[in-house]
Amino acid sequence: MYKVLVFGITENPGGVESFLVNYYRKIDRTKIQFDFLCNTHNEVAYENELKSLGGQVVHIAMRSKEPMKYRKELKEFMEKHASDYQAVWVNVCSLANIDYLKIAKKYGIKKRIIHSHNSQNMDNRIRMFLHMINRQRISDYATDFWACSEDAAKWFYKEDLQSKAVIIKNAIELDRVGFSEEKREVIRNKYGISDKLVLGNVGRLHFQKNQLFALDIMKCFSQKNPNCVLMLVGQGEDEKKLHQRAEELNIKEKIIFAGVQSDIGAYLSAFDIFLFPSVFEGLSIAGLEAQVNGLPVLASYGVIPKKVKLTENFHFKKLEDGAKSWAEEIEKLSLELKRTDKNEIEKQFTEAGFNIDTEVKRLEKLLMEK
Repeated sequence: MYKVLVFGITENPGGVESFLVNYYRKIDRTKIQFDFLCNTHNEVAYENELKSLGGQVVHIAMRSKEPMKYRKELKEFMEKHASDYQAVWVNVCSLANIDYLKIAKKYGIKKRIIHSHNSQNMDNRIRMFLHMINRQRISDYATDFWACSEDAAKWFYKEDLQSKAVIIKNAIELDRVGFSEEKREVIRNKYGISDKLVLGNVGRLHFQKNQLFALDIMKCFSQKNPNCVLMLVGQGEDEKKLHQRAEELNIKEKIIFAGVQSDIGAYLSAFDIFLFPSVFEGLSIAGLEAQVNGLPVLASYGVIPKKVKLTENFHFKKLEDGAKSWAEEIEKLSLELKRTDKNEIEKQFTEAGFNIDTEVKRLEKLLMEK
């Protein structure tokens, strides 16, 4: 059995967590087994499922809250178990903390993969400073350099490493997030929005995802189209700020904070239009999943990589055009709502390398390469 120690699963079921669990569900677990090292003693996203698939979930103290305990528990785990693993795979959005690679090297794990999942800083200045320092020396600790996109590779790696970076597609399990009329009815009935036009967004409630701008768009759109709601699926540090902003705009009754959800396909099915105004992205799983569900998507131009657009139902708009202009574009889309045909989705995603059923074989090969 080829064993891989995976870092990247947190308490929040975000893009990195979705990426990892998508591949883990499909990987040949008679040949490769994942264990998950988690930087928290709380239950993490998908924990029960990860265990049911045969993976161990190892919890250590959180570095930011208990640094001494974190270092002690990480050292103790590696002393005991590093020899069990042929590879370590570190999935992160920043190089601010590369302890896992350092200690993996110290204790003899030969294949050490660093995987970039973002294209810009989403943290404070201190973490940005640490990222830039570690960017200069990442090649001292990692043996393999992966990224979700070319932009994500540029953010993590110096020029000489960018040419070595392997792009790993954020592949999707198409059936899991595909459109379901039955699930659409269940969710819309649950929230009492069966007769509403539903704009939706899935993602961490964080400045990167720009939900504050989505509220401004909703304010403009609802003035002409009162029979609508905006549903935000996710949680994060901006939640309080978003509640306050909704009250200030006098649209509180039109905003649904749905929180973290496990069945994203059901919520996407309940949407009519996917609103995607991020200020930066690596290669967004949310944008891909929305297209698998067939939804019309309105995304920020020059921010969301063009490679994310796989269907004709994906539209771009500049953030600097402003909320009113975005609302006008949504109005145009709402006049002729249609979901992309399922067969067309499968064709486009398979050809572009975003179908998990085909991409998982490539990942298996890359993981086991010496």
